[in-house]
Amino acid sequence: MGWLLLALFALVYLAVGPWTFFLAAALLAVPRIRERVPRPRPTWRGAGIGVAALAVLALLVVLIPDGRLPIPSAGGSLVTPAYDGRQVSARPVAAEVPPQHPWLAANGTSSLHKDAWNTDAVQGPGPLGDRPGVETGSYGLEQCASLAFDSRGRMVGLCRDRKGPVLRVLDPEKLRPLATKRLPAGKDEGPEGHDVCGGSYFYLDNGDRAVVITADRKIQAIGTADADDEPDLTVDESWSLEDLVPADDCLVAALPDWTGRIWWSSQAGRVGVVDPVAGTVQVLELGEAVSNSFAVDETGGVFLVTDRALYRLAVDAAGAPVVTWRTEYDRGVERKAGQPSQGSGTTPTLVDGNLVAIADNAEPRMRVVFLDRGTGTEVCHSAVFDGGESATDTSLVSVGSGVVVENNHNYDSPLSTALGFGTSPGVARVDERDGQCRVVWTNDSVAPSAVPVVSWANGLLYTWTKRPNLWGVAAWYLTAIDVHSGHTAFSVRSGTGALHDNHHGGLVLGADGSAYVGTLGGLVRVRDYQRKSED
Repeated sequence: MGWLLLALFALVYLAVGPWTFFLAAALLAVPRIRERVPRPRPTWRGAGIGVAALAVLALLVVLIPDGRLPIPSAGGSLVTPAYDGRQVSARPVAAEVPPQHPWLAANGTSSLHKDAWNTDAVQGPGPLGDRPGVETGSYGLEQCASLAFDSRGRMVGLCRDRKGPVLRVLDPEKLRPLATKRLPAGKDEGPEGHDVCGGSYFYLDNGDRAVVITADRKIQAIGTADADDEPDLTVDESWSLEDLVPADDCLVAALPDWTGRIWWSSQAGRVGVVDPVAGTVQVLELGEAVSNSFAVDETGGVFLVTDRALYRLAVDAAGAPVVTWRTEYDRGVERKAGQPSQGSGTTPTLVDGNLVAIADNAEPRMRVVFLDRGTGTEVCHSAVFDGGESATDTSLVSVGSGVVVENNHNYDSPLSTALGFGTSPGVARVDERDGQCRVVWTNDSVAPSAVPVVSWANGLLYTWTKRPNLWGVAAWYLTAIDVHSGHTAFSVRSGTGALHDNHHGGLVLGADGSAYVGTLGGLVRVRDYQRKSED
């Protein structure tokens, strides 16, 4: 009888989620029902069997290789929809295609933000909502937040577990690791922290090397394949910055300019340039905090946001970094919930018309700001989202004449989305035309911390959403939004529970149109129904 009751409890929990506990407590509060429930009679034999069963289960989880088990879901599958919406047709986006950076992997595949302009856009397809299927691969408590694709079609991921950052080559079909290299650990490890030091950014160069910044203040270029083209991770080159970046500071990001010099930034506002040929390093002190990466263009411009201003940097005749312009923005009066510092939470995004776009930290409403790339002069701005409930820690997404901005207000950690709670809603498009900004549309999706991606080929923005739920179920979805109209095309559930939280992880689109994201529990792949080819 006792085992049957436990099995019934488990089935109800899987169906409706956390309310099962309240239901059970309410039933046990009734004396007649409580009297009928058999009292557990623990014995040494029963305790031994229970301990042995738990030990075997824990051993299996540890011994089974990463990616071979699905990410576990919590309860609530019957009270949250598995799929909403319908299949849509492709409506391409007309946008100025960024020039291919000569020192980066192919556009759309090279980094978290996809290319040198940080468009967060790909020219290939993504899911259209045709009976999409979900596949997951569990990595325990490890998240691959930053993903890219090498020239062989393999994924390369910068991941993080409780021991620190891990670089992996991944099979995009089976979601399993092909090669793994542990990187030096920093001071704040574990996926629950929002650590900007050496765990968020890397890029693939034009030779398929993963260029990473490490917690011991080095830049490493790591080959992703051996001489036989088999997956392998071996340090090819390394540049130490220990003499220029003190131990109480850390590296945040690195990216090459159009000549191949590697620019790097530190959290305390040091910006430097590594000449890979000469092996020299030069540094510039900005004295302002940095928490995001660079954007670069073909004119030699390097764009960086600090907690006070947007910069355009370049090198002088001696190869030293210099400021060509600096434009302050409205940084507000405090750090907003959902951002790491008082200031902009965005990496600069280069868009059509020789413009650069960021989001500021203004009160009561955050603004999207467009500036002239050549002079740093503000062209226009528009406020987005509700007063007192606007913040973003995500790069803006280019849709050609404008950008899409996501509201991350109130997301500070996975606890922010525990049970049925959500964060402040909002995804909006802001366009610039003839020197004027306007909000084209606002969608009320709740996207706590996703780094979205847009397919210019089909006109859909893909983000990772969570719906507030009275049943207390934390259900996570891949949501596709039409960038022309702002309407939600479809949402497909990946699973329920904290392990499906993407926690600042970026979405990527594979060559076959699959969408991928790293969550706190592993990797997720969503793709349209695959029809079997006729012989």
